[in-house]
Amino acid sequence: MSQKLNLVWLGALALGMTLSANAVEQPSDFATQVPLTVTGDGPWYRLELPLNVQLHARQTDLSDVRVFNAAGQVQAYALARETAQTSESRTLTDVKWFPLFSSADSTERAPSVRVQSSANGTLVEVQPSSQLEAGEEVLRGWLLDASGIKAPLRQLVLDWTSEREGFQRFSIEASDDLQHWQSWGDGQVARLTFADERVEQHEVGLPGQSARYLRLLWNTPQSAPTLTSAQLESASSRSLPLPLVWSQPLAGSTVKAGEYTWQLPTGLNVERVQVELSQPNSLAPVTLSGRRESSLPWQPLSSGLLYRLTQGGQDVVQNELQLPGQTVQQLKLTVDDRGGGLGAEAPTVRFAVRSTQLVFLARGPGPYTLALGSATVKAANLPLATLIPDYSAAKLATLGKASVDGGTVVTPASTLATTAPADTNWKKFGLWAVLLLGVVFLGAMAFSLLRKPPAKS
Repeated sequence: MSQKLNLVWLGALALGMTLSANAVEQPSDFATQVPLTVTGDGPWYRLELPLNVQLHARQTDLSDVRVFNAAGQVQAYALARETAQTSESRTLTDVKWFPLFSSADSTERAPSVRVQSSANGTLVEVQPSSQLEAGEEVLRGWLLDASGIKAPLRQLVLDWTSEREGFQRFSIEASDDLQHWQSWGDGQVARLTFADERVEQHEVGLPGQSARYLRLLWNTPQSAPTLTSAQLESASSRSLPLPLVWSQPLAGSTVKAGEYTWQLPTGLNVERVQVELSQPNSLAPVTLSGRRESSLPWQPLSSGLLYRLTQGGQDVVQNELQLPGQTVQQLKLTVDDRGGGLGAEAPTVRFAVRSTQLVFLARGPGPYTLALGSATVKAANLPLATLIPDYSAAKLATLGKASVDGGTVVTPASTLATTAPADTNWKKFGLWAVLLLGVVFLGAMAFSLLRKPPAKS
């Protein structure tokens, strides 16, 4: 009887293995499918996943993303989701600053100066190129010496004398030789007093490039304040983070006066939030909180001053908050109503996450299909170094490209035409039924043998 039982269990094991072999993932197992177009040389292709496509995933870490070929065979793939937090080391450095003077009636956009520097490029003295009479000189801006910083510059932090209030708007230019200057856009800092309190904004974002010198020129003559401190934040990284991708406007709800909430489509690693300021001359100190689900307490994520103010016929706007990039699905904005608030209705917001790249190894016939939307499948992505044996950042940039057909059109799986015969599902269901009946039969045999009394000798 022992031998018979062993045969029964071996048969059951074989059936179990057959069941597993036939439980291969199929495109129809996923709620959403998106046709792909590939260009360039294979066999590897990289795809920038659009945010509206990512939102159809059922798992926050995109474990339910797959790529299939025309025969319904799953393709080996990897996900690249670099974040700024893991790839950067930031340092805040005090730098020297030198005033830039010009005559009151000068028509030059930038003051002409004479510069004295040391052998390593550090500035020692900055003087106007021509002698200015007393009372003629006007402070136009400041020259910052960043020659001692070798890493890319990410942020400028300024402080100035307290008697100068309001907004400070200026252009930012960068140079390595003090002769050729490259525009880095505009900067804005502010010091405002309201309701017996002072609100200050000292930080200005920089593009993340290296430069030895920065030139700050105020837009309006005689409006430049006297600086008391200048700092530059630099960030050294082994690999630059992927760019941010922004969502469509998201409507919110009003919890009570000065408190608004938003529900994201799924849990996302949000890095920035942009709040719509529909009314001119809005000013609002705010705190932004987040959480994964309603049963968890709110956690503070960011705070700052949001405003939309009209000056000289133009709107001056600061409507973004930077977040640490942790996973949230709900957001709450709390507004200090001493600034006037943001109105009774919840403003719309847009959120930004890091771009996600999917790299797959094309095997079998095309066209290829991106599938996602399953709460039960397990992660199947490989490390990039495994998917591409001689992987390097330089090689990644040379791979063929895949893109979503029709731009950002997402097609539910139920509406896609499949290349498999119409009776594929019936065959699958029939096979499963036969296998399950076999398991039941083997179980019955085992039960019968166990109950049968041993033969008398």
